[in-house]
Amino acid sequence: MLLRKLIISAFGLTVLILGGHSFYSHRHLKEAVVLGPGVTDVVKLGDYFDGIAGSINDCNLYILDSGNPGATILILGGSHPEEPASRLAAWLFVENGLMTEGRMIVALSANRSASTVTRLSGAYPSDFTILTKWGGRKFRMGDRWSSPLDQWPDPEVYIHSPSGQELAYVDIRNFNRCWPGRANGTITERACFAFMEMIRKEKVDLVIDLHEAELQYPVISTIVAHERGEELATFVSMMLPDMEGFNMGMEFSPKALHGLSHREIGDFSDAVSLLFEAPEPFLDATRGRTTREQLLTGIDEFVVKAGKAGLLFEKIDEKGWHIDVRIGRHTSAILQTMESWTEIMPDRPLSCEGVPRYAEVIENSTGHYLHNPATSSKVLYE
Repeated sequence: MLLRKLIISAFGLTVLILGGHSFYSHRHLKEAVVLGPGVTDVVKLGDYFDGIAGSINDCNLYILDSGNPGATILILGGSHPEEPASRLAAWLFVENGLMTEGRMIVALSANRSASTVTRLSGAYPSDFTILTKWGGRKFRMGDRWSSPLDQWPDPEVYIHSPSGQELAYVDIRNFNRCWPGRANGTITERACFAFMEMIRKEKVDLVIDLHEAELQYPVISTIVAHERGEELATFVSMMLPDMEGFNMGMEFSPKALHGLSHREIGDFSDAVSLLFEAPEPFLDATRGRTTREQLLTGIDEFVVKAGKAGLLFEKIDEKGWHIDVRIGRHTSAILQTMESWTEIMPDRPLSCEGVPRYAEVIENSTGHYLHNPATSSKVLYE
């Protein structure tokens, strides 16, 4: 009896150690960022609000300033780090972009806490690797919500501030349900508040929040626009099929649904706020195993079957939705938005060179545009 107890205890201790090491390695994985030719400065989110300084969510902000007159655009990657194309599309701007008119600010880990954990019981891989001609770049896989290690416990009901709207309890850790944030709130709310402070202090004109969605979610392959951005979003949606070769619809930001970036940023600042959604089969409830391969290729026979049964809001076939396709959609949509913005507001132009578009990312792969940290003197870590 004693021997059996010792064996069971030893087995449990081994599992605990191995699991703990996995969680620790995930949380502390350093993701290299090679600063491209257009990066003129890197600051911290905490520079705009002391209440977030030094915390897990005191993320890096990469500034690409052309030095020429124009508007200021903010790109939010990693609002939901379980949507990796949103982070990697932003990465391509930091490592390759060169602004020629106006200024760009990029967050790669808008909710950094959520990038250090994966969805509980989701069986997600903790990381994934993008292959390049010189090797591989490893990135953290994340969650939709801030880590319970950084914010706990959840309330029975989340009361959004300042609207007073009741939302799901877990959404108090959802970065895209906590806008415009609270100075004395949770770490997720304080992060949103800090971004609002930055948007106001830097006089940001245009905010694009990058996301991916499951194919069973109706808000997919679309631009969600605050009413002050409806003309711009409509223009972009009309231009993308002819100029870039893919479709993105346009939807209005609901005035009665609070906490989302496309609603609150527009309401609480002078910035035009847009949100982009690309398809990600990895998130679908009908998916198969959540492997690294599935994350990257976007191929899943169960999601295909769901499509044949009429359960999806976006098409999918045996080719899936490769991460290169999803990233390329985001980079092209951002570039087209900047071009359309300039046509509508020529006195406040935005222009960026060096970032690959949809067709280029698909032809050459995402890894082609990620640079080798070992051969660069300008490297930071997320």
